[in-house]
This record gives sequence, C-alpha cells and structure tokens, in this order.
Amino acid sequence: MRKTMKKQFPENFLWGGALAANQAEGAYQTGGKGLSISDMQPYGVIGGSMERNTDDFNIKDISIDFYHRYPDDIALFAEMGFKCLRTSIAWTRIFPEGDEEVPNENGLAFYDRLFDEMRKYHIQPLITLSHFEMPYGLVKKYGGWGNRKTIEFFERYARTVFERYKHKVKYWLTFNEINMSLFSCFTGVGLPEDSEIQDIYQALHYQLVASAKAVKACHEIIPDAKIGNMVAATSYYPLTCHPDDVLESLKKNRESLFFFDVQARGYYPSYMTRLFKEQNITLDITDEDQQALKETVDFLSLSYYMSCCATTDPNMVKSAGNMINPVENPYLASSEWGWQIDPQGLRYLLNTLYDRYQMPLFIVENGLGARDVIQDDGSIIDDYRIQYLNDHLFQVREAIEDGVQLLGYTSWGPIDLVSASTAEMSKRYGFIYVDRDDQGNGTLERRRKKSFNWYKDVISSNGNILTAPGVKNENSQ
Repeated sequence: MRKTMKKQFPENFLWGGALAANQAEGAYQTGGKGLSISDMQPYGVIGGSMERNTDDFNIKDISIDFYHRYPDDIALFAEMGFKCLRTSIAWTRIFPEGDEEVPNENGLAFYDRLFDEMRKYHIQPLITLSHFEMPYGLVKKYGGWGNRKTIEFFERYARTVFERYKHKVKYWLTFNEINMSLFSCFTGVGLPEDSEIQDIYQALHYQLVASAKAVKACHEIIPDAKIGNMVAATSYYPLTCHPDDVLESLKKNRESLFFFDVQARGYYPSYMTRLFKEQNITLDITDEDQQALKETVDFLSLSYYMSCCATTDPNMVKSAGNMINPVENPYLASSEWGWQIDPQGLRYLLNTLYDRYQMPLFIVENGLGARDVIQDDGSIIDDYRIQYLNDHLFQVREAIEDGVQLLGYTSWGPIDLVSASTAEMSKRYGFIYVDRDDQGNGTLERRRKKSFNWYKDVISSNGNILTAPGVKNENSQ
C-alpha cells in the first residue's frame, strides 16, 4: 500500500500575530509624537475625518497602552511561541509634522526598545511603514498624497528607519492595505472623503511610486532584508453563471489585483487603460515614475477576512462587510459584524495569486472580530474564534500542498485592540483579552482566552493539530 504523506507547514514558517501602532500603542502625544490622520478619526475609518478639538474623546489616545506595556505583551506573545510579530512604526513618532529635516530621537529610541524586546524572545519583527496613518501636518500643508512632494517626505522617513534598524528588522512592508483608499481615501491617502476618483488614483500613483522608492532604499541599505507592500485581498465570485456576472467578478477582482500587478511586475497593467479612459482619468506619470516602479517587491503580502460576490443585478442583498459592502453570498455564514466567513476562499485566493505571480506570499492579517464574554470563573471560552482560525489555517495548509510558497501567517489582533473601522474595543480579535470597553473604561488588565493555548499548540506542532472543518479539535479543550 502506498504511504500517504502528511500535509504540513514548512519548517521555517513564520507563525505570529499582527497589530498596528494607531490601534494599540496609545500615548498619542508622548515623546514628541505629532498628530496623525488616525488621531483625526475618533469614530474610526467609517467615521471619516474631522478637525480634532482638545476635549474630543478618541479611544485610540490610550488604546491598549502598548506603548508602555509592550514588554509584558511581548512576553505573552513569546509564551504562545510567536516566530514573528507584525506591527507598524507611527510615522509621526519619527517625523511629527512629516516634513522635518531631522527625525525625532525619542520616537526612534522607542522602536529601538521595542525591537530589542522582540529580539530577546527571538521574535522576528515584520514592520509596516504606514498603517492607516500619516502625519496630519502633511495633509494640512500639502494635501496629503495628493501632492507629489509627499513622495520625498516618505522616502526620507523610510531611509531614516532603514538606517536606524537595519540590524534589527529584516522584514518590511511599505503600506497597509494600499487599495483601501478606493473606499476611504482620507484613511489611505489623506484626501477629503468626497474626492473625485481622478484625484484618488493620482494620490495612489504617488503612493505606489513612493513604495517602489522605499523598496529600492531597503534593497540598498539592508541587502539581506525582504520587503513587500500589503493589499487587502478579497476574491469576488460571480453570483451566478450568467456571463454578465462573470465579467463583473473579473472587473471587481482587478480592483485589488491592480496593486499586486504594479508591485510584482513593475508597471501598470494594460486593463487599467480602459478603466482610466471610461472614467476620464488622466494621471501625472513621469518617465522617472515609470523607472521607479520597476523596483519590485520581494514577496506579496495580504490581509484576508472574507470573499465577496459580484453581479450586475442592482436588487441583490448587500452584506455589511466593513467599507466594501459586497453582495451577500447565500452559501456563507457571517460574523456579528456582517463579514461573510469563507475559509476555502483563502485557499482559492492564495492559489490565484501564486499562479499569477509565482512569488512568495505572506498572510499578514486574518482573524475574527467577536464579542467575548467573561465567565463567572474568569475564563473566556472563544470556541468560535478557534473554529474560525482552525478552518482558515486548514485551507492555508491545503494551499501549501497545492504548491503555494507561503512565508508565514500573522493573525490579526493577537491581543485585543481598537477596531480600525468603527473604533470599538468590543469587536475583539485577540487571544489575549484587554479590560477596556468602548467608552474607555477598564483597568487594561490582560488575561488569556481559551484560544491562547490553542494557538500556542498550533505553533508548537507547526500546524499539525489542525482538524478538517467540522471536526472537533481535542486540543481546544
């Protein structure tokens, strides 16, 4: 009888978790930090932008106080066995207004301490340069990414941190979910929410050029580093087999594939010519820009939370789905926040991307936001989170078996943090509970959830405890 080979993750797979400075650090004006666009969004990404008054409450001002509590939090991550921790540098800790010539030493020193703490536990930092925040000073003075000069400011910032941390950080990302500017342009590029599509794509072009310049700088300054640029990846299925729906899904998928195409291939894909023509978009693209874009990334990174359906029928039911509000898939269940749950969609997406680019992939966000309840004995039984992550990771392993080259997996929010979309604490993702509510009340005490030990076992077994969807996992008891 032929022996069946056991499906498994690579030996050097980077297991870990992911968070963001603006959603976890707090200390929003400590150490000379300037105001970021996130500081101007007290109600989250969906809440748009506002001029901040001194007495405005923004839960992110303190968030979970990772800025002061990171040694204990990293010790908890190490207890779970993390090989990698994705977080971001707050650009405004380094250049408070964005256009300074000299960086803020207090900010640089903070990240030195943070990265040293990770190194103590042999946790690889995966660092995002701009995670849904940029200096608000650049928005006020220059119009954010609508101004070509912002490329220069970003490159200065990137080179500064590459030089400072070149011996401590070997995995980098330029922008978080760069394509989300199509849905919330203030969050992504610092433009007013009512901006024209022409202006949004122009700002995104400048951002893509800046990303490529940062990739070039990283390759020069840290030759042994790897750098990518992250996309919110969502597969669109045709709602029906009607050719109109199939073509609509092709169109919707290209909205995010465009960003992968540019960073992986180094030029604008031909299908964008038609889109720009039909929407009367004419971009300022110089020969120097086109040359800069040729500096391509080392890997492709993505977030994955849900799949979507596409149809030309305007009467179909929409699901909540964060900013995207896609057409509802009748075959899928949804989270409390209306995000449809599709583990197989992740396998499909990974295969699609690897077939298209033949480049290493890295899942840098995936997780379930849910309301957790503390039991009378103090425990938090989050079997729903365990099931969600088990089913997604099972499909990740299937994708690896399919031949996909995958560097790692960092679950979103390994510790509870402030939600980006709605600035809530009640939408919890973590393996670690943080005692704080949506009104800012609580002790900030940390406690382990049931999923904490489950994920610890996933990592220590290199994924071997994962079970087929619908099969009870004894390791989650």
